[in-house]
Amino acid sequence: MIFSNPPDILKFYIDSYVKSGDICVDATAGNGHDTKILLDAVGSAGTVYGFDIQNKALENTRALINNAKNARLILDSHENIEKYITDKIRCAVFNLGYLPGGDHSVSTHAASSVSAIKKCVGLLDETGFVAVTIYHGGDTGYEEKDAVLEYLASIDCRKYGVTAFYFHNRPNDPPIFTVIEKR
Repeated sequence: MIFSNPPDILKFYIDSYVKSGDICVDATAGNGHDTKILLDAVGSAGTVYGFDIQNKALENTRALINNAKNARLILDSHENIEKYITDKIRCAVFNLGYLPGGDHSVSTHAASSVSAIKKCVGLLDETGFVAVTIYHGGDTGYEEKDAVLEYLASIDCRKYGVTAFYFHNRPNDPPIFTVIEKR
């Protein structure tokens, strides 16, 4: 199988691991595309939590998912996930960077993203995964990319598998898709 972009890889993981009734997290709701894919995968028996720090992002997500009853959209940083979720989760999805079509001065940051990723890893059920797509061309993007990749390299390989997909033959700063899978 050839993956041409991060959304294709993410869809493969969701289709492979997420099932009806699961609890999933879209840690960076953005325009709602991942939230919608997750909602389709968990069905009416599951729940998807969508986090974003921008009202506009949650409005976009809400419109795309038609106010789905099993979506919990939260106006807060993904770093505060433990305030909202205590149950085990099947997956968490992160798209680091800024809201596509939004204000580029509002973006994710290294410290809060690494903290949120760690918390999501701690919430994973026995077959869960955390997917992180790093869009790193912005003002804080290089610092965030380095911090996330450093954290991923430090994860205990006896408990988790970590894979990174690089698009080496693309110009400029192509995204990096990473996945942490619980063993």
